[in-house]
Amino acid sequence: MCSDEHQDENTRILIIDDDEIFTHVLHRAFIKRGYEVEVAADEAQALEKTHAFEPDLISLDLKLESSSGLNLLPQLVEASPQSKIVVLTGYSSIATAVEAIKLGAVNYLCKPADADEILAAFQKQEGNPDTPLAEQPMSVNRLTWEHIQKVLHENDGNISATARALGMHRRTLQRKLQKRPVRR
Repeated sequence: MCSDEHQDENTRILIIDDDEIFTHVLHRAFIKRGYEVEVAADEAQALEKTHAFEPDLISLDLKLESSSGLNLLPQLVEASPQSKIVVLTGYSSIATAVEAIKLGAVNYLCKPADADEILAAFQKQEGNPDTPLAEQPMSVNRLTWEHIQKVLHENDGNISATARALGMHRRTLQRKLQKRPVRR
């Protein structure tokens, strides 16, 4: 979707993200494109606004301040089955991408993403068999990140249980999780 393409004013977008600056920028960008926009910063607000606002589109941050977007995703799908949901994250992993799609998201984007990329993600629901394959395997650091994310997901986000499963100290795991993942 091009940036000069405007949407019907009845189309509603709910932005669920706890990053105030990012949310403000997206809010303004969607308003300029003719969308009706609401914002929620946490799980409770998200569910409340989903019921009251009845959005057509939902942009959901994967890592909210006190919860996971993956935990919120099934609740959003149940509350608003007609809504298309795109998950955004600065902490991408294969495990969370797969789970987001399984749980009902139509797409998954890595941050930073702008309004045009997010709108395009809502429209793109078909796979692309011509997507280029990586020319090199993932680095050891990226493989480590992916493995940690997989084990974390298997333990329902429980840091202590994940640390035990990985054989590492809980604080070491917390430090690793606070860092952004290595790209490749």
